[in-house]
Amino acid sequence: MDWIGRQPGVEIKWLEDFVTLADTSSFSRAADMRNVTQPAFSRRIKLLESWLGATLISRATMPAELTAAGRSFLPVAQEAIRTFYAAREALRPSHEPGLVRFAALHTLTVTFFPHWLKALEKEGGAFSTSLMPDRGGIEANLDALVGDEADFFLTYAHPEVPFHLDRGQFSSLTVAHDRLIPLASAQVSMAGGTQPGLHILDHAVAQPRLAIPYLSYGFNSFFGVALSRLLLRRPPFRRRTTHENTISAGLMNMAVTGAGVCWLPESLARDEIETGRLVPASADAGWNLDLEIRLYRQAASRSRKVEDLWRTAKQLLEQREPA
Repeated sequence: MDWIGRQPGVEIKWLEDFVTLADTSSFSRAADMRNVTQPAFSRRIKLLESWLGATLISRATMPAELTAAGRSFLPVAQEAIRTFYAAREALRPSHEPGLVRFAALHTLTVTFFPHWLKALEKEGGAFSTSLMPDRGGIEANLDALVGDEADFFLTYAHPEVPFHLDRGQFSSLTVAHDRLIPLASAQVSMAGGTQPGLHILDHAVAQPRLAIPYLSYGFNSFFGVALSRLLLRRPPFRRRTTHENTISAGLMNMAVTGAGVCWLPESLARDEIETGRLVPASADAGWNLDLEIRLYRQAASRSRKVEDLWRTAKQLLEQREPA
């Protein structure tokens, strides 16, 4: 961490900008994910480089590549971001002793966790639980489990968003499935008026001049990373980020008002779909992402309450598997 303490003035958003740029290798895509203009994004990268006294990005190549200094600094920046959010969490009031502690993505605490916990208790008795707030970033949420601040981590999972966990030290169960699907309101606010939201994404792909409003998760959240991978391998379309939020429920509320196209978990948006407040933004199933819902824990033996819940979760899965 020597670089981080070298001189005052660094901002955490500069580090997040750099990590985003390192992952996308594109100033324009990284700026879009960070919800800033490309000139503003470039200035922030230059400020970070000036603060460090080193060039991090080679601007002579397309796509952009990290310099040797950039490659050396990347893990330092990632660790600094994790440390910052872990410190923020540690300074908050501690949880009541004796509770089974969960770190979880916010959407799952709303859509999945209450019904799943009820099923667990029906199978194996009462469990006293505590939910930590979603820290917004993948690594920050994982850190709660790695740092023993949580007994379990409940998360979405997808092959294109790998979790860097030692399989020898951590175990996981796939406890359910979900889908991330593009949705919009029946009428979407556009420059100069409105446009029907039904299959608006397909229209944008077919009409390169049509720029649709886009509700973004940013980059550091699980859905933000998953969607960045999806958008890179699917047909391009013009989009203009009108709002960014790492919380799906917040983006859904914006989508209902006609603020833009948004990818949402099907489980979260089910009522809005059934009532017609949200409609499919595409007829192409290739824009959907099939998701697992996974429960992670440390492999080493834990408290009796933790072991009881894990065993009950496995029993519940066995009952649901076809004979």
